[in-house]
Amino acid sequence: MDFGLPNGIDWSGIVLLWPWMLLLLPLPLLVRLLWRRAPEARAGALPVPFFAAVRGLPGAASGSSRGRVRRTALLGLMGLAWIALVVAAARPQWIGEPVALPTEGRDLMMAVDVSGSMEIADMQFRSDGAALDRLTAVKLVGGDFLERRAGDRLGLILFGSRAYLQTPLTADRHSVHEMLRDSAIGLAGTDTALGDAIGLAVKHLKDRPADARVLVLLTDGVNTAGALQPEQAARLARDYGIRIHTIGIGSDRAVVQTPLGPRRLSPDSQLDEAMLRRIADTTGGTYFRARDAGGLAEIYARIDALEPTEGEPATLRPTRALHAWPLALAMLLSGAVAAVHLGRVGMVPQIGSNDKTIA
Repeated sequence: MDFGLPNGIDWSGIVLLWPWMLLLLPLPLLVRLLWRRAPEARAGALPVPFFAAVRGLPGAASGSSRGRVRRTALLGLMGLAWIALVVAAARPQWIGEPVALPTEGRDLMMAVDVSGSMEIADMQFRSDGAALDRLTAVKLVGGDFLERRAGDRLGLILFGSRAYLQTPLTADRHSVHEMLRDSAIGLAGTDTALGDAIGLAVKHLKDRPADARVLVLLTDGVNTAGALQPEQAARLARDYGIRIHTIGIGSDRAVVQTPLGPRRLSPDSQLDEAMLRRIADTTGGTYFRARDAGGLAEIYARIDALEPTEGEPATLRPTRALHAWPLALAMLLSGAVAAVHLGRVGMVPQIGSNDKTIA
């Protein structure tokens, strides 16, 4: 048990959790006044041959001045012990000054499309024209986004033909980053179940604190699978106060090498931007378009600004229990009372073999 007090304690910060226990302080006096003493029965005097020796001992007679001092000291020690016990029973505590604490941030789920189309290498990564496939770009840029979300509870959903919860909401953003890094094309099927991904996110966000439920949905296609339509899932998210920020990924034009030479494609021809806008508008979120890795990084920075990681500051007042101090004092005083009693017992004279008893 920690008996220590904080340095520079402010004694004005001491409070009693159970102050009504102080009503017990006059209890011994009430017992003394109201409890009727038992009548003294006298069976007669017992003559002893060493009466003169006993009478001569200091304080032996109850009426002597030393005896009265001893009796007063015992009453004082017992009174102080009782006061200390009552104060300990009142549970004194020291309450310090309020300390500001940062509150937890958002409950943020990230739903990432891992369907077959995410393997298209059209995300320009460097100025020299080098390109990455879409999922690799999401891993690189999205990982940095996750690492910046200190204080948030993060979760990861991977979806293709079906949606799977890869990581439940957790404050361990590094683990979520690792799970995103380990994701692979086709892990959840080759189609795209947007509605099911939103519905799964709603299931895990709906019971979280209000005004802090966010879903970041990233896809490059249209809804081609699943039991839940995206618009229906968006209305469900709106009813639970979940904001959805949608990100459409894919460049406007891409050049791929074929046996007949380079060929210009339109990789985003399957991207349903109108649907993604409706999902975001329905839930109070924002739609973004990522045409390259740099644009994706800018989108995540804008989401950081829209969804700050820290909420309103909270305060905590440190407390420390102090009942051990008066309790220890009561034990010391009880020991002193016992020592005084033992001292009185030790004053009884020893009867020698030559003492004679008078009948």
